[in-house]
Amino acid sequence: MSNAKLNAAKSASKLIPKTGAIGLGSGSTVALFAEELGKRIAAKKVNVRVVPSSYQAYQLAIEFKIPLTNLDLDPELELTVDGADEVDRNLNLTKGGGGALFQEKVVASASKKLIIIVDEFKIVDQLATRFEIPIEILPFSLGVVLRKIQAMGIAPTVRQAQRKMGPVVTDNGNFILDLKFPEPIDDPAKVAMDLKMIPGVIETGLFIDMTDEVHVGKEDGVYILKK
Repeated sequence: MSNAKLNAAKSASKLIPKTGAIGLGSGSTVALFAEELGKRIAAKKVNVRVVPSSYQAYQLAIEFKIPLTNLDLDPELELTVDGADEVDRNLNLTKGGGGALFQEKVVASASKKLIIIVDEFKIVDQLATRFEIPIEILPFSLGVVLRKIQAMGIAPTVRQAQRKMGPVVTDNGNFILDLKFPEPIDDPAKVAMDLKMIPGVIETGLFIDMTDEVHVGKEDGVYILKK
C-alpha cells in the first residue's frame, strides 16, 4: 500500500461532515478513503450516507458498511471525494481510467464541493501529458465518432476488456474510447466542448472548473491545492 495514497485519503477524511449525504468516487485511493469513512461511521463519529459513482464504489460501500443513498433521494451532496488520473495547474482533471467517468461527473456536479485525492505523480502542467483522455460513447455511434475524432487530429482507441473478448462496457452499457493527443492540451475547456458536440459522445473524461481542493499525498505527508 502506498503511504502517499493513504496520506491523501486520511487528509480528505477530515472533511467528512457530521451528517448528510456525500458522493463516493472510484479508484484505489478512494478505496482507502472509503475504509476511513467506514471506520468513522462504525465509531459513531459521523452519520453520513453515500451516493456511489460506480459499481466499484457501491461494492466499497457494502464492504465497509457505509449506508447508501441515491441522487433521487439526495439530489444535493455536501461533497464528493474522488480520484483523478491527472490534475493540471488550474485544477482541471483527467478522469475515467476506471471507466466510470460519466457517473463520476454526474455525482460531482451534484456536490457543493469536489475533493480530489491523488499522489504527486498525478500532478501535471497540462492535461494529456501522461494519460490518454477517455470519452464514453454510444456503441451505435462508434464508426461515426471514430471518423470525426480522427479528423480532429486525435488518435482514438476502443478500450478493450481484460479476461473478456471485445470492448469494455461501462456501467451504463456504453463503450470507452481513449484519445491520444499529439501534444498536451492547451485549452481543455475548448477540447471538452468540441468533443461533446460530436453526436454519440455522452461524456468526456475532462473535468473542467469543477474541483475545489486537491489533497496530494506524499510518502511523508500531504499538501492541499485550492483555487
